[in-house]
Amino acid sequence: MSDLPTVHLARHGETEWSKSGQHTGRTDLPLTPTGEESARNLKERLAGLTFTRVFSSPLSRARRTAELAGFAPELEPDLLEWHYGEYEGLTSAAIRAKNPGWLLFRDGAPGGESPEQVAARVDRLVAKLKTLTGNVICFAHGHILRVLGCRWIGQPVLLASSLLLGTATLSVLSFNHHNLAEPAIKVWNS
Repeated sequence: MSDLPTVHLARHGETEWSKSGQHTGRTDLPLTPTGEESARNLKERLAGLTFTRVFSSPLSRARRTAELAGFAPELEPDLLEWHYGEYEGLTSAAIRAKNPGWLLFRDGAPGGESPEQVAARVDRLVAKLKTLTGNVICFAHGHILRVLGCRWIGQPVLLASSLLLGTATLSVLSFNHHNLAEPAIKVWNS
């Protein structure tokens, strides 16, 4: 058995804003009935796995997803979604109508977090996760989990624009050859 962690990432179930494509950073929206059902389905998908640590963003949509999947998570502030500032609640199309060419993972959000700030926060989390052993799971949000995948493998935040992540999906971060120096993405957006 490896002394290295296998980190499972679970995106929260659907909310009204994830359904409509609105940027939902710190607005604490509940899951829709469909979101609750898909969160319960995660329990089946994770059956047979034992987790040494279970983390969740403090926001209720992630926390509730963890609970419906059968876990009592530890709250981890570094799993909070990107702070969208002035772009909170807006769709990408509405933002681009005001700011053509805008890309969150390159430009950040005015009045919110920059890519550099998010990278620093996620790097702190990656360092923590890499000290753990066994199966670990993190329940969180689409954009922060996409950045976590990139930073896990030492890549820039901008790569996250190419890593799509649906609601109530699972991803797995691991290592090549059980070597801490070779982090890898084992499964994405499953």
